[in-house]
Amino acid sequence: MCGILALILGDTESYTADASVDLHESLYYLQHRGQDACGIATCAQGGRIFQCKGNGMASKVFQDGKRVADLPGYMGLAHLRYPTAGTSSSAESQPFYVNSPYGICFAHNGNLINAPALRSYLDKEAHRHVNTDSDSELMLNVFANALNETGKARVNTDDIFSAVSQTYERCAGAWAATAMIAGFGILAFRDSHGIRPLVIGSRPSATLEGATDWMLASESIALRQLGFKNIKDILPGQAVFIQKGGEPQFHQVAPRLGYSPDIFEYVYFARPDTIMDGISVNRSRQNMGAKLADKIKEILGEERLKEIDVVIPIPETSSTAAAIVSARLGKPFSNGFIKNRYVFRTFILPGQKARQKSVRRKLSAMESEFEGRVVLLVDDSIVRGTTSREIVSMAREAGAKKVIFASCAPPIKHPHIYGIDLASPSELIAHEKTREDIARHINADDVIYQDLDDLKAACAEASNGEITDFEIGVFCGSYKTEVPEGYFEHLSENRGAKRKIAAAADSSTPMGRTGTPSLVANGGPVNVAPGDAAQQDVALRGKNGDVNGSASANGAAADGDAEAVDPRSPVNREDISIHNLASEPGAHH
Repeated sequence: MCGILALILGDTESYTADASVDLHESLYYLQHRGQDACGIATCAQGGRIFQCKGNGMASKVFQDGKRVADLPGYMGLAHLRYPTAGTSSSAESQPFYVNSPYGICFAHNGNLINAPALRSYLDKEAHRHVNTDSDSELMLNVFANALNETGKARVNTDDIFSAVSQTYERCAGAWAATAMIAGFGILAFRDSHGIRPLVIGSRPSATLEGATDWMLASESIALRQLGFKNIKDILPGQAVFIQKGGEPQFHQVAPRLGYSPDIFEYVYFARPDTIMDGISVNRSRQNMGAKLADKIKEILGEERLKEIDVVIPIPETSSTAAAIVSARLGKPFSNGFIKNRYVFRTFILPGQKARQKSVRRKLSAMESEFEGRVVLLVDDSIVRGTTSREIVSMAREAGAKKVIFASCAPPIKHPHIYGIDLASPSELIAHEKTREDIARHINADDVIYQDLDDLKAACAEASNGEITDFEIGVFCGSYKTEVPEGYFEHLSENRGAKRKIAAAADSSTPMGRTGTPSLVANGGPVNVAPGDAAQQDVALRGKNGDVNGSASANGAAADGDAEAVDPRSPVNREDISIHNLASEPGAHH
Protein backbone atom coordinates (compact mmCIF):
# COMPACT_ATOMS: atom_id res chain seq x y z
CA MET A 1 0.00 0.00 0.00
CA CYS A 2 1.38 3.35 -1.09
CA GLY A 3 0.06 6.79 -1.92
CA ILE A 4 0.34 8.11 -5.46
CA LEU A 5 -0.37 11.52 -6.94
CA ALA A 6 -0.10 13.28 -10.28
CA LEU A 7 -0.76 16.89 -11.23
CA ILE A 8 -0.71 18.83 -14.50
CA LEU A 9 -1.41 22.55 -14.42
CA GLY A 10 -3.49 24.28 -17.04
CA ASP A 11 -0.90 27.07 -17.19
CA THR A 12 2.10 25.38 -18.77
CA GLU A 13 4.02 28.52 -19.68
CA SER A 14 4.16 30.47 -16.43
CA TYR A 15 7.39 30.49 -14.48
CA THR A 16 5.54 31.28 -11.26
CA ALA A 17 3.14 28.31 -11.18
CA ASP A 18 4.87 25.11 -10.05
CA ALA A 19 3.14 21.76 -9.64
CA SER A 20 5.57 20.81 -6.86
CA VAL A 21 3.92 23.22 -4.41
CA ASP A 22 0.59 21.35 -4.48
CA LEU A 23 2.23 17.94 -4.82
CA HIS A 24 4.24 18.60 -1.68
CA GLU A 25 1.14 19.75 0.18
CA SER A 26 -0.78 16.67 -0.94
CA LEU A 27 1.84 14.34 0.52
CA TYR A 28 0.73 15.31 4.01
CA TYR A 29 -2.89 14.36 3.26
CA LEU A 30 -1.74 10.86 2.23
CA GLN A 31 1.14 10.39 4.68
CA HIS A 32 -0.87 7.67 6.43
CA ARG A 33 -0.47 5.52 3.31
CA GLY A 34 3.30 5.27 3.56
CA GLN A 35 5.98 6.45 5.97
CA ASP A 36 8.99 4.58 4.62
CA ALA A 37 9.95 6.95 1.80
CA CYS A 38 8.53 9.65 -0.45
CA GLY A 39 9.40 11.69 -3.49
CA ILE A 40 8.34 14.18 -6.13
CA ALA A 41 9.36 14.38 -9.79
CA THR A 42 8.45 17.39 -11.95
CA CYS A 43 8.80 18.37 -15.60
CA ALA A 44 9.67 21.92 -16.59
CA GLN A 45 10.20 23.76 -19.87
CA GLY A 46 12.15 21.84 -22.47
CA GLY A 47 11.13 18.52 -20.95
CA ARG A 48 13.66 18.79 -18.14
CA ILE A 49 12.91 16.48 -15.21
CA PHE A 50 13.69 17.39 -11.61
CA GLN A 51 13.35 14.97 -8.74
CA CYS A 52 13.70 14.87 -4.97
CA LYS A 53 13.13 11.63 -3.07
CA GLY A 54 14.49 9.58 -0.21
CA ASN A 55 13.71 7.52 2.86
CA GLY A 56 11.62 9.15 5.56
CA MET A 57 8.46 11.17 6.09
CA ALA A 58 7.56 14.07 3.81
CA SER A 59 8.66 16.71 6.30
CA LYS A 60 12.11 15.15 6.53
CA VAL A 61 12.70 14.46 2.85
CA PHE A 62 11.57 17.94 1.79
CA GLN A 63 13.04 19.75 4.82
CA ASP A 64 9.63 21.09 5.81
CA GLY A 65 9.09 22.43 2.30
CA LYS A 66 12.44 24.15 1.78
CA ARG A 67 13.37 21.88 -1.11
CA VAL A 68 10.18 22.42 -3.10
CA ALA A 69 11.70 25.51 -4.70
CA ASP A 70 14.23 23.20 -6.38
CA LEU A 71 11.46 21.39 -8.26
CA PRO A 72 10.16 23.66 -11.04
CA GLY A 73 7.66 22.55 -13.63
CA TYR A 74 4.02 22.57 -14.70
CA MET A 75 3.41 18.85 -14.10
CA GLY A 76 4.67 16.16 -11.78
CA LEU A 77 4.22 12.98 -9.80
CA ALA A 78 4.46 12.27 -6.08
CA HIS A 79 4.71 9.04 -4.14
CA LEU A 80 4.57 7.81 -0.54
CA ARG A 81 6.13 4.41 -0.04
CA TYR A 82 5.04 1.56 2.14
CA PRO A 83 7.27 -1.35 1.10
CA THR A 84 5.74 -4.65 0.02
CA ALA A 85 7.93 -6.25 -2.64
CA GLY A 86 11.60 -5.29 -2.56
CA THR A 87 13.50 -3.69 0.31
CA SER A 88 13.55 -0.40 2.19
CA SER A 89 16.47 0.80 0.10
CA SER A 90 16.63 4.49 -0.71
CA ALA A 91 17.04 3.38 -4.33
CA GLU A 92 13.48 2.04 -4.21
CA SER A 93 11.90 5.33 -3.23
CA GLN A 94 9.69 6.62 -6.01
CA PRO A 95 8.97 8.06 -8.55
CA PHE A 96 11.20 5.88 -10.73
CA TYR A 97 12.70 7.20 -13.96
CA VAL A 98 13.90 5.74 -17.26
CA ASN A 99 15.36 7.94 -19.98
CA SER A 100 14.37 5.64 -22.83
CA PRO A 101 12.05 6.08 -24.49
CA TYR A 102 11.09 9.74 -24.21
CA GLY A 103 11.92 10.16 -20.51
CA ILE A 104 9.32 8.48 -18.27
CA CYS A 105 8.70 8.92 -14.54
CA PHE A 106 6.51 6.38 -12.76
CA ALA A 107 4.73 5.99 -9.40
CA HIS A 108 2.95 2.79 -8.42
CA ASN A 109 0.66 1.49 -5.69
CA GLY A 110 0.02 -2.24 -5.56
CA ASN A 111 1.85 -5.49 -6.07
CA LEU A 112 2.74 -7.65 -9.06
CA ILE A 113 2.38 -11.34 -8.36
CA ASN A 114 4.37 -12.48 -11.40
CA ALA A 115 7.51 -10.45 -10.71
CA PRO A 116 9.98 -13.32 -11.39
CA ALA A 117 8.49 -13.89 -14.84
CA LEU A 118 8.62 -10.16 -15.61
CA ARG A 119 12.24 -9.93 -14.51
CA SER A 120 13.12 -12.82 -16.80
CA TYR A 121 11.25 -11.23 -19.72
CA LEU A 122 12.99 -7.88 -19.27
CA ASP A 123 16.36 -9.57 -19.07
CA LYS A 124 16.15 -12.15 -21.85
CA GLU A 125 13.75 -10.57 -24.34
CA ALA A 126 13.46 -6.83 -23.75
CA HIS A 127 17.13 -6.47 -22.71
CA ARG A 128 16.31 -3.80 -20.16
CA HIS A 129 18.32 -3.35 -17.00
CA VAL A 130 16.44 -3.38 -13.69
CA ASN A 131 18.43 -1.80 -10.88
CA THR A 132 16.33 -2.58 -7.79
CA ASP A 133 14.19 -5.33 -6.27
CA SER A 134 11.03 -3.25 -6.64
CA ASP A 135 8.18 -4.64 -8.73
CA SER A 136 7.27 -1.03 -9.54
CA GLU A 137 10.48 -0.72 -11.55
CA LEU A 138 9.51 -3.90 -13.39
CA MET A 139 6.16 -2.44 -14.42
CA LEU A 140 7.80 0.80 -15.53
CA ASN A 141 10.22 -1.09 -17.77
CA VAL A 142 7.51 -3.32 -19.23
CA PHE A 143 5.56 -0.17 -20.16
CA ALA A 144 8.66 1.62 -21.44
CA ASN A 145 9.61 -1.34 -23.62
CA ALA A 146 6.11 -1.51 -25.12
CA LEU A 147 6.23 2.21 -25.88
CA ASN A 148 9.71 1.90 -27.36
CA GLU A 149 8.52 -0.72 -29.82
CA THR A 150 6.54 1.93 -31.70
CA GLY A 151 9.89 3.03 -33.14
CA LYS A 152 8.63 6.62 -33.35
CA ALA A 153 10.51 9.77 -32.54
CA ARG A 154 7.28 11.14 -31.03
CA VAL A 155 4.31 9.11 -29.82
CA ASN A 156 0.65 10.05 -29.67
CA THR A 157 -2.11 9.21 -27.20
CA ASP A 158 -3.13 6.06 -29.07
CA ASP A 159 0.45 4.78 -28.84
CA ILE A 160 0.44 5.36 -25.10
CA PHE A 161 -2.85 3.54 -24.53
CA SER A 162 -1.62 0.65 -26.70
CA ALA A 163 1.55 0.38 -24.60
CA VAL A 164 -0.54 0.34 -21.41
CA SER A 165 -2.69 -2.46 -22.86
CA GLN A 166 0.44 -4.49 -23.57
CA THR A 167 1.58 -3.85 -20.01
CA TYR A 168 -1.68 -5.32 -18.69
CA GLU A 169 -1.17 -8.38 -20.86
CA ARG A 170 2.18 -9.09 -19.17
CA CYS A 171 1.56 -7.96 -15.59
CA ALA A 172 -0.57 -9.78 -13.01
CA GLY A 173 -1.73 -8.48 -9.66
CA ALA A 174 -3.31 -5.22 -8.56
CA TRP A 175 -2.18 -1.67 -9.20
CA ALA A 176 -2.93 1.98 -9.53
CA ALA A 177 -0.16 3.84 -11.32
CA THR A 178 0.70 7.31 -12.54
CA ALA A 179 3.32 8.18 -15.13
CA MET A 180 4.77 11.32 -16.65
CA ILE A 181 6.20 11.50 -20.16
CA ALA A 182 8.67 14.35 -20.41
CA GLY A 183 7.24 17.36 -22.19
CA PHE A 184 4.09 15.47 -23.23
CA GLY A 185 1.69 14.76 -20.39
CA ILE A 186 0.42 12.71 -17.44
CA LEU A 187 -0.84 9.12 -17.58
CA ALA A 188 -2.74 7.08 -14.98
CA PHE A 189 -4.28 3.61 -14.98
CA ARG A 190 -5.90 1.06 -12.66
CA ASP A 191 -6.02 -2.75 -12.54
CA SER A 192 -8.87 -4.66 -14.20
CA HIS A 193 -10.55 -5.53 -10.89
CA GLY A 194 -10.31 -2.04 -9.39
CA ILE A 195 -8.52 -3.40 -6.32
CA ARG A 196 -6.22 -0.44 -5.72
CA PRO A 197 -7.85 3.03 -5.57
CA LEU A 198 -7.37 6.02 -7.90
CA VAL A 199 -9.41 9.21 -8.40
CA ILE A 200 -9.23 12.25 -10.68
CA GLY A 201 -10.46 15.81 -10.16
CA SER A 202 -10.23 19.29 -11.68
CA ARG A 203 -10.14 22.95 -10.67
CA PRO A 204 -9.83 26.25 -12.53
CA SER A 205 -6.27 27.45 -13.07
CA ALA A 206 -5.21 30.16 -10.62
CA THR A 207 -2.87 31.80 -13.12
CA LEU A 208 -4.43 31.39 -16.58
CA GLU A 209 -8.06 32.28 -17.18
CA GLY A 210 -10.06 29.52 -18.83
CA ALA A 211 -7.44 26.84 -18.19
CA THR A 212 -7.96 23.79 -15.96
CA ASP A 213 -5.66 21.94 -13.54
CA TRP A 214 -6.04 18.16 -13.31
CA MET A 215 -4.95 15.98 -10.41
CA LEU A 216 -5.01 12.26 -9.59
CA ALA A 217 -4.59 10.67 -6.18
CA SER A 218 -5.09 7.48 -4.20
CA GLU A 219 -7.70 9.17 -2.01
CA SER A 220 -10.21 11.95 -2.66
CA ILE A 221 -9.17 13.91 0.44
CA ALA A 222 -5.92 14.98 -1.23
CA LEU A 223 -7.87 16.53 -4.10
CA ARG A 224 -10.64 18.07 -2.03
CA GLN A 225 -8.25 19.86 0.35
CA LEU A 226 -6.50 21.47 -2.61
CA GLY A 227 -9.72 22.79 -4.13
CA PHE A 228 -10.33 20.14 -6.77
CA LYS A 229 -13.93 19.30 -7.66
CA ASN A 230 -15.76 16.91 -9.99
CA ILE A 231 -13.89 14.04 -8.38
CA LYS A 232 -14.50 10.62 -9.89
CA ASP A 233 -12.92 7.20 -9.75
CA ILE A 234 -10.73 5.77 -12.47
CA LEU A 235 -12.59 2.57 -13.34
CA PRO A 236 -11.19 -0.98 -13.45
CA GLY A 237 -9.05 -1.50 -16.54
CA GLN A 238 -9.29 2.18 -17.44
CA ALA A 239 -6.47 4.59 -18.29
CA VAL A 240 -6.47 8.36 -18.65
CA PHE A 241 -3.93 10.56 -20.42
CA ILE A 242 -3.81 14.34 -20.03
CA GLN A 243 -1.66 16.00 -22.65
CA LYS A 244 0.07 19.30 -21.94
CA GLY A 245 -2.57 21.98 -22.48
CA GLY A 246 -5.27 19.42 -23.18
CA GLU A 247 -8.26 17.65 -21.62
CA PRO A 248 -8.27 14.14 -20.14
CA GLN A 249 -8.71 11.30 -22.62
CA PHE A 250 -10.09 8.10 -21.09
CA HIS A 251 -9.64 4.68 -22.64
CA GLN A 252 -10.50 1.11 -21.60
CA VAL A 253 -7.06 -0.44 -21.97
CA ALA A 254 -8.03 -3.86 -20.60
CA PRO A 255 -11.30 -5.73 -20.04
CA ARG A 256 -13.13 -4.86 -16.85
CA LEU A 257 -13.01 -8.16 -14.94
CA GLY A 258 -14.92 -6.92 -11.92
CA TYR A 259 -15.22 -4.00 -9.53
CA SER A 260 -13.77 -5.26 -6.27
CA PRO A 261 -12.02 -2.63 -4.12
CA ASP A 262 -9.75 -3.93 -1.40
CA ILE A 263 -11.94 -4.06 1.69
CA PHE A 264 -8.94 -3.42 3.95
CA GLU A 265 -8.92 0.18 2.70
CA TYR A 266 -12.22 0.70 4.53
CA VAL A 267 -11.23 -1.31 7.57
CA TYR A 268 -7.95 0.43 8.25
CA PHE A 269 -5.91 2.23 5.62
CA ALA A 270 -7.99 5.03 4.14
CA ARG A 271 -8.74 8.26 5.96
CA PRO A 272 -12.31 8.51 7.28
CA ASP A 273 -12.88 11.73 5.30
CA THR A 274 -12.18 9.93 2.02
CA ILE A 275 -14.80 8.69 -0.41
CA MET A 276 -13.43 5.72 -2.30
CA ASP A 277 -15.27 4.08 -5.19
CA GLY A 278 -18.43 5.85 -4.13
CA ILE A 279 -18.17 4.55 -0.56
CA SER A 280 -17.79 6.91 2.37
CA VAL A 281 -15.05 5.42 4.53
CA ASN A 282 -16.58 7.02 7.62
CA ARG A 283 -20.04 5.64 6.88
CA SER A 284 -18.65 2.16 6.21
CA ARG A 285 -16.97 2.20 9.62
CA GLN A 286 -20.19 3.29 11.28
CA ASN A 287 -21.89 0.31 9.65
CA MET A 288 -19.09 -1.96 10.84
CA GLY A 289 -19.74 -0.77 14.39
CA ALA A 290 -23.47 -1.51 14.15
CA LYS A 291 -22.93 -5.01 12.84
CA LEU A 292 -20.14 -5.72 15.32
CA ALA A 293 -22.43 -4.69 18.19
CA ASP A 294 -24.98 -7.24 17.04
CA LYS A 295 -22.27 -9.90 16.90
CA ILE A 296 -21.15 -9.02 20.42
CA LYS A 297 -24.71 -9.43 21.67
CA GLU A 298 -24.91 -12.83 19.98
CA ILE A 299 -21.60 -14.09 21.41
CA LEU A 300 -21.85 -12.76 24.96
CA GLY A 301 -25.53 -13.18 25.64
CA GLU A 302 -27.60 -11.01 27.94
CA GLU A 303 -25.91 -11.85 31.24
CA ARG A 304 -22.31 -11.36 30.12
CA LEU A 305 -23.30 -8.22 28.25
CA LYS A 306 -24.49 -6.71 31.52
CA GLU A 307 -20.97 -7.04 32.91
CA ILE A 308 -19.49 -4.55 30.44
CA ASP A 309 -18.86 -1.20 32.09
CA VAL A 310 -17.34 0.78 29.22
CA VAL A 311 -16.50 0.64 25.51
CA ILE A 312 -13.01 1.90 24.66
CA PRO A 313 -11.62 2.28 21.12
CA ILE A 314 -8.03 1.64 20.11
CA PRO A 315 -7.35 4.99 18.46
CA GLU A 316 -7.77 6.16 15.87
CA THR A 317 -9.19 4.02 13.07
CA SER A 318 -11.63 2.13 15.28
CA SER A 319 -13.03 5.20 17.07
CA THR A 320 -15.94 5.62 14.64
CA ALA A 321 -17.04 1.99 14.93
CA ALA A 322 -16.55 1.92 18.70
CA ALA A 323 -18.85 4.91 19.18
CA ILE A 324 -21.60 3.05 17.32
CA VAL A 325 -20.94 -0.14 19.33
CA SER A 326 -21.30 1.89 22.52
CA ALA A 327 -24.59 3.43 21.44
CA ARG A 328 -26.04 0.18 20.15
CA LEU A 329 -25.13 -1.73 23.33
CA GLY A 330 -26.23 1.11 25.59
CA LYS A 331 -22.82 1.26 27.27
CA PRO A 332 -20.71 4.30 28.16
CA PHE A 333 -18.04 5.32 25.65
CA SER A 334 -14.61 6.47 26.77
CA ASN A 335 -11.37 7.42 25.04
CA GLY A 336 -9.47 5.48 27.65
CA PHE A 337 -6.37 5.22 25.51
CA ILE A 338 -4.65 8.49 24.68
CA LYS A 339 -2.73 8.58 21.44
CA ASN A 340 0.61 10.31 21.10
CA ARG A 341 0.13 12.15 17.82
CA TYR A 342 3.85 12.37 17.19
CA VAL A 343 4.30 8.64 16.68
CA PHE A 344 3.88 6.77 13.39
CA ARG A 345 1.14 4.26 12.60
CA THR A 346 2.61 1.12 14.12
CA PHE A 347 1.12 -1.33 11.64
CA ILE A 348 3.07 0.05 8.68
CA LEU A 349 6.38 0.44 10.47
CA PRO A 350 9.04 -1.57 8.60
CA GLY A 351 9.98 -4.17 11.19
CA GLN A 352 8.43 -6.19 14.01
CA LYS A 353 10.86 -4.82 16.58
CA ALA A 354 9.93 -1.26 15.67
CA ARG A 355 6.21 -2.09 15.89
CA GLN A 356 6.57 -3.59 19.37
CA LYS A 357 8.52 -0.62 20.71
CA SER A 358 6.09 1.84 19.22
CA VAL A 359 2.87 0.55 20.83
CA ARG A 360 3.50 2.02 24.26
CA ARG A 361 5.10 5.07 22.74
CA LYS A 362 1.91 5.62 20.75
CA LEU A 363 -0.71 4.77 23.39
CA SER A 364 -1.14 5.33 27.11
CA ALA A 365 -4.00 4.08 29.27
CA MET A 366 -5.84 6.38 31.70
CA GLU A 367 -6.23 4.41 34.94
CA SER A 368 -9.45 6.21 35.83
CA GLU A 369 -11.15 4.67 32.77
CA PHE A 370 -9.96 1.11 33.46
CA GLU A 371 -9.62 0.55 37.17
CA GLY A 372 -12.04 -2.07 38.50
CA ARG A 373 -13.98 -2.18 35.24
CA VAL A 374 -14.94 -4.77 32.64
CA VAL A 375 -13.80 -3.08 29.44
CA LEU A 376 -14.79 -3.82 25.85
CA LEU A 377 -11.88 -2.79 23.62
CA VAL A 378 -12.72 -2.21 19.95
CA ASP A 379 -10.01 -2.31 17.29
CA ASP A 380 -10.14 -2.26 13.49
CA SER A 381 -8.41 -5.63 13.12
CA ILE A 382 -6.02 -8.13 14.67
CA VAL A 383 -3.11 -9.06 12.41
CA ARG A 384 -0.06 -10.50 14.17
CA GLY A 385 -1.47 -10.01 17.66
CA THR A 386 1.65 -8.15 18.81
CA THR A 387 -0.11 -4.81 19.19
CA SER A 388 -3.28 -6.37 20.60
CA ARG A 389 -1.39 -8.27 23.27
CA GLU A 390 0.47 -5.15 24.34
CA ILE A 391 -2.79 -3.18 24.49
CA VAL A 392 -4.49 -5.81 26.63
CA SER A 393 -1.46 -5.78 28.92
CA MET A 394 -1.72 -2.00 29.26
CA ALA A 395 -5.43 -2.26 30.08
CA ARG A 396 -4.73 -4.78 32.84
CA GLU A 397 -1.87 -2.69 34.21
CA ALA A 398 -4.32 0.22 34.41
CA GLY A 399 -6.59 -1.91 36.62
CA ALA A 400 -9.10 -3.49 34.24
CA LYS A 401 -11.02 -6.34 35.91
CA LYS A 402 -11.81 -8.06 32.60
CA VAL A 403 -10.81 -7.30 29.02
CA ILE A 404 -12.98 -8.27 26.05
CA PHE A 405 -11.38 -7.55 22.68
CA ALA A 406 -13.57 -6.97 19.61
CA SER A 407 -12.33 -6.66 16.03
CA CYS A 408 -14.19 -4.79 13.26
CA ALA A 409 -12.61 -7.21 10.78
CA PRO A 410 -12.92 -11.00 10.57
CA PRO A 411 -9.93 -13.23 11.43
CA ILE A 412 -7.03 -12.56 9.03
CA LYS A 413 -5.80 -16.01 8.04
CA HIS A 414 -4.11 -15.52 4.68
CA PRO A 415 -1.43 -13.25 3.23
CA HIS A 416 -2.31 -10.10 1.36
CA ILE A 417 -0.94 -10.27 -2.17
CA TYR A 418 -2.04 -6.96 -3.68
CA GLY A 419 0.13 -4.37 -2.01
CA ILE A 420 -0.41 -4.61 1.76
CA ASP A 421 2.38 -6.35 3.64
CA LEU A 422 0.29 -7.87 6.43
CA ALA A 423 2.45 -10.87 7.30
CA SER A 424 3.28 -14.40 6.28
CA PRO A 425 0.67 -17.01 7.28
CA SER A 426 2.83 -18.28 10.14
CA GLU A 427 2.90 -14.74 11.59
CA LEU A 428 -0.85 -14.19 11.41
CA ILE A 429 -2.37 -14.84 14.81
CA ALA A 430 -5.61 -16.24 13.35
CA HIS A 431 -3.84 -18.70 11.06
CA GLU A 432 -4.89 -22.18 12.25
CA LYS A 433 -6.03 -20.84 15.64
CA THR A 434 -9.47 -20.74 17.24
CA ARG A 435 -11.03 -17.68 18.81
CA GLU A 436 -10.23 -19.14 22.22
CA ASP A 437 -6.59 -19.71 21.24
CA ILE A 438 -6.29 -16.09 20.16
CA ALA A 439 -7.85 -14.82 23.40
CA ARG A 440 -5.29 -16.79 25.39
CA HIS A 441 -2.43 -15.56 23.22
CA ILE A 442 -3.26 -11.88 23.71
CA ASN A 443 -4.31 -12.48 27.35
CA ALA A 444 -7.89 -11.27 26.83
CA ASP A 445 -10.92 -12.79 28.54
CA ASP A 446 -12.65 -13.07 25.18
CA VAL A 447 -12.09 -12.13 21.55
CA ILE A 448 -14.97 -11.35 19.21
CA TYR A 449 -14.61 -10.98 15.44
CA GLN A 450 -16.85 -9.41 12.84
CA ASP A 451 -18.41 -11.87 10.37
CA LEU A 452 -17.10 -11.61 6.81
CA ASP A 453 -20.59 -11.25 5.33
CA ASP A 454 -21.33 -8.45 7.78
CA LEU A 455 -18.11 -6.64 6.87
CA LYS A 456 -18.94 -6.82 3.17
CA ALA A 457 -22.48 -5.62 3.85
CA ALA A 458 -21.21 -2.74 6.00
CA CYS A 459 -19.18 -1.42 3.05
CA ALA A 460 -21.75 -2.19 0.34
CA GLU A 461 -24.52 -0.44 2.28
CA ALA A 462 -22.35 2.71 2.41
CA SER A 463 -21.92 2.74 -1.38
CA ASN A 464 -23.89 4.40 -4.14
CA GLY A 465 -25.15 0.96 -5.12
CA GLU A 466 -22.53 0.10 -7.73
CA ILE A 467 -20.11 -1.78 -5.44
CA THR A 468 -21.30 -5.13 -4.14
CA ASP A 469 -18.07 -7.14 -4.32
CA PHE A 470 -14.71 -6.68 -2.61
CA GLU A 471 -11.21 -8.14 -2.53
CA ILE A 472 -11.32 -10.25 0.66
CA GLY A 473 -8.60 -12.85 0.10
CA VAL A 474 -6.91 -12.17 3.45
CA PHE A 475 -9.99 -13.49 5.24
CA CYS A 476 -10.97 -16.45 3.09
CA GLY A 477 -8.00 -17.26 0.84
CA SER A 478 -9.98 -16.62 -2.36
CA TYR A 479 -8.24 -13.95 -4.44
CA LYS A 480 -9.53 -12.00 -7.42
CA THR A 481 -6.69 -13.03 -9.71
CA GLU A 482 -5.12 -16.40 -10.39
CA VAL A 483 -2.09 -16.86 -8.15
CA PRO A 484 1.02 -18.29 -9.86
CA GLU A 485 2.34 -21.60 -8.57
CA GLY A 486 4.98 -21.08 -5.91
CA TYR A 487 3.99 -17.46 -5.31
CA PHE A 488 3.28 -17.82 -1.60
CA GLU A 489 6.66 -19.48 -1.03
CA HIS A 490 8.29 -16.62 -2.97
CA LEU A 491 6.35 -14.10 -0.88
CA SER A 492 7.47 -15.69 2.40
CA GLU A 493 11.10 -15.77 1.29
CA ASN A 494 10.95 -12.15 0.18
CA ARG A 495 9.41 -11.00 3.45
CA GLY A 496 11.93 -13.03 5.42
CA ALA A 497 14.80 -11.34 3.64
CA LYS A 498 13.24 -7.93 4.27
CA ARG A 499 12.88 -8.68 7.99
CA LYS A 500 16.57 -9.56 8.24
CA ILE A 501 17.57 -6.32 6.56
CA ALA A 502 15.17 -4.30 8.70
CA ALA A 503 16.41 -5.95 11.89
CA ALA A 504 20.03 -5.23 11.00
CA ALA A 505 19.17 -1.66 10.11
CA ASP A 506 17.19 -1.18 13.34
CA SER A 507 20.28 -2.14 15.33
CA SER A 508 22.39 0.62 13.79
CA THR A 509 20.22 3.64 13.03
CA PRO A 510 16.89 5.04 14.19
CA MET A 511 14.20 3.31 12.16
CA GLY A 512 16.95 1.87 9.98
CA ARG A 513 17.03 4.91 7.74
CA THR A 514 20.42 5.70 6.27
CA GLY A 515 19.81 6.95 2.74
CA THR A 516 20.23 10.62 1.88
CA PRO A 517 17.37 12.14 -0.13
CA SER A 518 18.50 13.04 -3.64
CA LEU A 519 17.54 16.02 -5.72
CA VAL A 520 17.67 15.17 -9.40
CA ALA A 521 17.64 17.29 -12.53
CA ASN A 522 17.65 15.68 -15.93
CA GLY A 523 21.44 15.62 -15.81
CA GLY A 524 21.64 13.57 -12.62
CA PRO A 525 21.21 13.34 -8.86
CA VAL A 526 22.52 15.93 -6.45
CA ASN A 527 22.63 15.12 -2.74
CA VAL A 528 21.64 18.47 -1.31
CA ALA A 529 21.83 17.77 2.41
CA PRO A 530 24.96 15.79 3.34
CA GLY A 531 25.16 15.24 7.06
CA ASP A 532 28.73 16.37 7.65
CA ALA A 533 31.91 17.56 5.97
CA ALA A 534 33.00 14.04 5.16
CA GLN A 535 29.75 13.33 3.37
CA GLN A 536 30.01 16.67 1.57
CA ASP A 537 33.43 15.59 0.31
CA VAL A 538 31.99 12.30 -0.86
CA ALA A 539 29.23 14.11 -2.76
CA LEU A 540 31.84 16.24 -4.48
CA ARG A 541 33.89 13.21 -5.42
CA GLY A 542 30.79 11.66 -6.97
CA LYS A 543 31.21 13.79 -10.08
CA ASN A 544 34.56 12.16 -10.78
CA GLY A 545 32.93 8.85 -11.51
CA ASP A 546 31.85 7.30 -8.22
CA VAL A 547 28.39 5.73 -8.42
CA ASN A 548 25.97 7.76 -6.32
CA GLY A 549 25.11 5.52 -3.38
CA SER A 550 28.50 3.84 -3.11
CA ALA A 551 29.83 2.85 0.30
CA SER A 552 31.35 6.27 0.84
CA ALA A 553 28.37 8.25 -0.31
CA ASN A 554 26.16 6.95 2.45
CA GLY A 555 28.61 7.47 5.28
CA ALA A 556 28.77 4.05 6.93
CA ALA A 557 28.34 5.17 10.51
CA ALA A 558 29.08 8.74 11.36
CA ASP A 559 29.88 7.77 14.92
CA GLY A 560 31.98 4.76 13.99
CA ASP A 561 29.31 2.33 15.18
CA ALA A 562 30.84 -1.11 14.84
CA GLU A 563 27.42 -2.67 14.29
CA ALA A 564 26.38 -0.42 11.42
CA VAL A 565 24.76 -2.00 8.41
CA ASP A 566 27.18 -2.72 5.60
CA PRO A 567 27.02 0.46 3.48
CA ARG A 568 27.23 -1.69 0.35
CA SER A 569 23.92 -3.29 1.29
CA PRO A 570 20.88 -2.52 -0.90
CA VAL A 571 19.41 -0.80 2.16
CA ASN A 572 21.97 1.98 1.70
CA ARG A 573 21.80 2.24 -2.05
CA GLU A 574 20.88 5.57 -3.64
CA ASP A 575 18.90 5.85 -6.85
CA ILE A 576 21.06 6.06 -9.97
CA SER A 577 18.24 6.20 -12.49
CA ILE A 578 19.46 9.64 -13.62
CA HIS A 579 23.18 9.42 -13.15
CA ASN A 580 25.21 12.46 -14.20
CA LEU A 581 25.45 15.31 -11.68
CA ALA A 582 23.42 18.33 -12.71
CA SER A 583 25.23 20.93 -10.63
CA GLU A 584 27.66 21.30 -7.76
CA PRO A 585 26.50 20.07 -4.32
CA GLY A 586 24.95 22.86 -2.31
CA ALA A 587 23.91 24.85 -5.38
CA HIS A 588 20.25 24.50 -4.43
CA HIS A 589 20.58 25.79 -0.88
